[in-house]
Amino acid sequence: MEKRFNGKALYNPAGKAGEYAKWACNFYVGCSNDCTYCYCKKGILGAVMGQNEPQLKKCFKDNYDAIKVFEKELKANLSELQKYGLFFSFTTDPMLPSTIGLTEIAIDIATDLSVPVYILTKCADWLTYMLPRLPINNHGMYAFGFTLTGCDELEPNATINQKRIAAMKVLHDNGFKTFASIEPIIDMNKSLDMIEQSLGFCDLYKIGLLSGKHDYDKEALNHFVENVCYLVNNRTKSSKIYWKESVKKYIGDDIAFDRCVAVNYNMFNIDDHV
Repeated sequence: MEKRFNGKALYNPAGKAGEYAKWACNFYVGCSNDCTYCYCKKGILGAVMGQNEPQLKKCFKDNYDAIKVFEKELKANLSELQKYGLFFSFTTDPMLPSTIGLTEIAIDIATDLSVPVYILTKCADWLTYMLPRLPINNHGMYAFGFTLTGCDELEPNATINQKRIAAMKVLHDNGFKTFASIEPIIDMNKSLDMIEQSLGFCDLYKIGLLSGKHDYDKEALNHFVENVCYLVNNRTKSSKIYWKESVKKYIGDDIAFDRCVAVNYNMFNIDDHV
């Protein structure tokens, strides 16, 4: 059995989160986007994980301590992190006004040590401030992702989906790697629309179902899968799709189309796999 690292800042995600990244960093719990479908709001830990304002994890004394711990854990696992990259973040949005400070310091430390970073957000307001500060000559170390559901009404405090798509294009045009989390699929037509609107400047689509929802129409879902694969295969040159296990299990079949990648696909690896 593979040994898993479970530090204060860094850890190896398991289950559905493990389909996103082999290594992740969480400084905070809670998120002010207040998405109605958020998995962190569910279950016995919802009162802590699903807070509407981010709170620094209790294992850290303060922000300085959080960065100190982060750097120690990063260096202790450096070769693995250089190989797989580091994901921000599963327990908050790392680009909120209240979380971006630690995120920016951490990604600077990581990339200076040749650790690539994945940043997933529903915010776009940070782009004007942060883009000029990102090292363009080192843009290959960054992958910026946006969750795209097409359902602004369910994400009341997040940046609207259209602005997220616009931010993705700016980042891609500036040479940064980009990805979209088409998860959860709430409305298949809206999810397909998000993919169509981002074709050409999204390098990877990660697509999954809504946690706990079991009434998807199987025929409609199969049709959705076919449409997405057709669009990506025929209207982009190199974009990839990762279908999460939630989709494959629901339709009861593997999805073997061109440009579909496995769970071990690595955006930063020239050979695609690690």
